[in-house]
Amino acid sequence: MHEALLYEKKDNNDIECHLCNHRCKIKNKEKGVCRVRENRNGTLGSLVYNLACSTNVDPIEKKPLFHFLPGSKSFSIATVGCNFSCKFCQNWEISQCVRNENRIFGSELSPEEIVRLAKAYNAKSISYTYTEPTVSFEYAYDTARLAKKEGILNTFVTNGYMTKEAIDMISPYLDGANVDLKSFSDDFYKRLCGARLEGVLSSIRYMKEKDIWVEVTTLLIPGENSSKDELSSIASFIKEIGIETPWHISRFYPNYKFLNTPPTPISLIQKAVEIGEKTGLRYVYGGNIPGDSSESTYCYSCRKMLIKRFGFSIIENNIKKDECPNCGAKIDGIFE
Repeated sequence: MHEALLYEKKDNNDIECHLCNHRCKIKNKEKGVCRVRENRNGTLGSLVYNLACSTNVDPIEKKPLFHFLPGSKSFSIATVGCNFSCKFCQNWEISQCVRNENRIFGSELSPEEIVRLAKAYNAKSISYTYTEPTVSFEYAYDTARLAKKEGILNTFVTNGYMTKEAIDMISPYLDGANVDLKSFSDDFYKRLCGARLEGVLSSIRYMKEKDIWVEVTTLLIPGENSSKDELSSIASFIKEIGIETPWHISRFYPNYKFLNTPPTPISLIQKAVEIGEKTGLRYVYGGNIPGDSSESTYCYSCRKMLIKRFGFSIIENNIKKDECPNCGAKIDGIFE
């Protein structure tokens, strides 16, 4: 068992974990909400360190990150587990297996080997993704530090429930993050995710303060988080943290415990994109609708198409360094 970071010892071998906003108080021989961090006689350990349950070489657009080295490859890695219990989870087989079956699995893969593989595949970044990277924080942290030394960037695809302490620790090595803002309703978070809204909002604000490039994703579920008022609230929050922050509005498909909810109508995605644009956001995208014009990047100043996409593929990229070739406007993001 690998000793965890960010915890505090209490009396009687009790522990308080300071990794995520659950701030679990864990008694001896028990685990936190994530089910992958365990108190063993007053020492908190990670049960998933070095245990990769999924690896792949993805286009960075799959995260989705559209303004972070567009067109590049990202070596993607996950361990089992999550600190949320979302009833609509799209990766529930690996995120919820610890909670549903009390099962931890994965193949031994060291941080050194992850970095070696990323270099071998000419990946310009490593993405900690598929499940919640916060719960395998020590693994991601050690890998990210090594990657940074080799000139490889690091990204989190996250529910955004980490503490300020965790963000402070990872921020020197974390270059980008796509944060799921699942709803703007605390009831939604409590009822469907086992969490609270404010913990996510505070993390997004703090990541921006720490100069981590942030993009936001909302999985649009009909009848749950799809009202005009809620979409306007999400758009207004993103405007508050910065109009340069891309907002991805993704189409829901039935999965896990939400099998009776229909897929999101494309017209609803398009309506949400329109709300984001009218709110004043520079970059609003529709997701999971290959071929729709809302997948592409347009200049916020002159509306010239800059990056034409089909799904996760880039068909055309007209950005010159970080500028629109038509009007010279600076395009926000991390570009080569």
